[in-house]
Amino acid sequence: MSGRAQLMWDEAVTGYDFGPDHPMDPVRLALTRSLVSAFGLDREMDVVSAKPAGESTLRLVHREDYVAAVKAASADPGGADGSYGLGTMDDPAFAGMHEVSALIAGQSVGAAEAVWRGDALHAVNFAGGLHHAMPGGASGFCIYNDASLAIARLLELGAERVAYVDVDVHHGDGVQAAFWEDPRVLTISLHEHPRTLFPQTGWPEETGADSAEGSAVNVALPAGTGDAGWLRAFHSVVPEVLAEFRPQVLVTQHGADTHFEDPLAHLAVSLDAQRAVQVALHDLAHEHAEGRWVALGGGGYAVVDVVPRSWTHLVGIVAGREIAPETMIPEEWRQQVFARTRQLAPVRMTDGRWPVEWAGWEAGYDPADRLDQAVLAARKAVFPLRGLLP
Repeated sequence: MSGRAQLMWDEAVTGYDFGPDHPMDPVRLALTRSLVSAFGLDREMDVVSAKPAGESTLRLVHREDYVAAVKAASADPGGADGSYGLGTMDDPAFAGMHEVSALIAGQSVGAAEAVWRGDALHAVNFAGGLHHAMPGGASGFCIYNDASLAIARLLELGAERVAYVDVDVHHGDGVQAAFWEDPRVLTISLHEHPRTLFPQTGWPEETGADSAEGSAVNVALPAGTGDAGWLRAFHSVVPEVLAEFRPQVLVTQHGADTHFEDPLAHLAVSLDAQRAVQVALHDLAHEHAEGRWVALGGGGYAVVDVVPRSWTHLVGIVAGREIAPETMIPEEWRQQVFARTRQLAPVRMTDGRWPVEWAGWEAGYDPADRLDQAVLAARKAVFPLRGLLP
């Protein structure tokens, strides 16, 4: 086992660009990569550019006709077939769309291969985490579902139990759908309640098909949930289920759109709480999966103030060189941000909320509290199916 972690990166992933008015601005990837470099984290890791996912790999999850439709839209964006979710407001077609989407998917698949084969204990692809893409269609800014493809590749390589934990503000619907009938994959999603946010799925009652009961776990949080509630919900569900499942590999998705500044959602989580969950997932990988950890990015639309800091913290944790929250941000990066975006960059790697306080479930709960109701709904729905007490 290599002692060095892998950072999956190819400059060409910044070509995943739906246009100037789209929230998914690829500058968030470029700024994250440069902040990682400004802190010297890339010198602590093996920086690897994996090959794009090929046809046979894509078809581990995606239907042949859908891949063909993406290729056609990539060659002729004006002729995109809307029945596949292509050429829509969420997923506009653009030239080269297939190639760059396959490249991002290839980085996540490469990360999974490296971790499974022992080339690295941890690997991170912050350009990935495109969790809404379905086997037969694009959805929610996502063309190919790199998270599902990474998991499918792990299964192909012989993994018998893979756990996926998704802390994006949106439900990880595409990954859940891909493995709905497969008891070898445990999907856990912690997200804003489907009543108030796309994709309107991820109800606690969604627990997997009859052949895989209890393999899908959904914690649907009320709008407005802040740090203490978010961390309470995470720690009240995720560790117990992972301990029972005993994954051989942990795959995690770290959408930064839970943040209180994110323009597309309604949670009120700080950068400091996001970092706390990143640390917790790292520790859970070591506790339950012998350290085998594949970490992915995801959503996040506060592209200057939030995303680069959140994912740089993630890269630091993956690399084994955590960045202290109070750390000042290098001035050269702040100047680069202003030059590229005409926005003022943040000054420190914290929102000023560290350490984040939260109360554990074992201390009791309030049945009238909306957050505790959400946690209890998830526990009641899935814990008995896994032989756990709700």
